Amino acid sequence: MKKCSACQKVLPVSAFARNKSRPDGLQANCRECAAEYYRERQEAKGRTVRVKVPVPRGHKRCPQCEEVKSHAEWERNQTSSDGWASYCRPCRAERNRVSYFQRKYGLTPAELDAMIAEQQGICCICLSAPAGHVDHDHETGRVRGVLCFSCNAALGQFKDRPDVIRRAATYVEGNAWKPTLVAPGVYQLPS
Repeated sequence: MKKCSACQKVLPVSAFARNKSRPDGLQANCRECAAEYYRERQEAKGRTVRVKVPVPRGHKRCPQCEEVKSHAEWERNQTSSDGWASYCRPCRAERNRVSYFQRKYGLTPAELDAMIAEQQGICCICLSAPAGHVDHDHETGRVRGVLCFSCNAALGQFKDRPDVIRRAATYVEGNAWKPTLVAPGVYQLPS
């Protein structure tokens, strides 16, 4: 048992945090008084402190969706104090998605949604599949639009070269001439 210097209550030792610099190895104030002091100091600085919500054992509260979920819905993180990620799997995936589009293309979720809505939610090239992949110029980084996976991959395979894409279109339309054999091992390409 130990007496808290702030609230003057005699509490069990488990109610005090550790402090190696003190003779008894414990803080002078109990955990509740220390938390209240911390909250007051943060509010004085104009910051807010999250309210601690009690959760059952084997569960954790997500600060984004504010739901208490079982540990099965969390990623492991050995560097955190409790061994679990800060956000549940769905919230973490959404945060990573938002962060990726902001970092890679400079797009906010609202801007990306506006681009997709402008295209009526379909790919600009095939006009049939849902748009879900941001297409950009690899040299300048400028975003051109939102395409389906297949069309975006096709542009990548053609290395964004319009001349190759035109030849591919001509080939698919059946208008391309085949190379003619001029001499053994020598072919003449169509002009």
